[in-house]
Amino acid sequence: MKKAILFTLTLALLLGGCGDKNKNTVESMTPEERTQRYETAIQAARDEDANSAFPIITSVEDDMGQAAFDLLGLKAEDVEACALSVSMMNVKAYGIAAVCPKAGREEAVRSGLNDFIATQKGNFQHYLADQYDIADKARLGTLTDGTILLVMCQGQDQVYESIRKSIEETT
Repeated sequence: MKKAILFTLTLALLLGGCGDKNKNTVESMTPEERTQRYETAIQAARDEDANSAFPIITSVEDDMGQAAFDLLGLKAEDVEACALSVSMMNVKAYGIAAVCPKAGREEAVRSGLNDFIATQKGNFQHYLADQYDIADKARLGTLTDGTILLVMCQGQDQVYESIRKSIEETT
């Protein structure tokens, strides 16, 4: 009986240690490492045409960086790491954002991205029905590591799942 209890406790400690190790791996990523993971995940989830047409922005200092942040309702002070890709022209409902918010800024980031979705739906409601459908089906969620992920594009479910799986991989 004592051996069974000892075995169970040992197993619990070992499994608990593995869980903590994976959690610490994700939490110990630098903002630069997290940004690179986001960028790679987005590129891998899209086809060559989308990768060519919609550049990935990782900072307000990037070309069109401030414009992308503004369009997505984000503020640099709310974001620890990100990779953003958005249509700057109002002819396509398109936006992908993987954002690691700074501590305590999760609601501000989520609110900004929700406002982007609402704006895109409003922009296309009476203009381009197919683009309205894309905006209406946009996916916004929080991943297990705290990343807030927005996907608004054709095939959003497949793109969302591809990005989610890539980000949630543990190294």
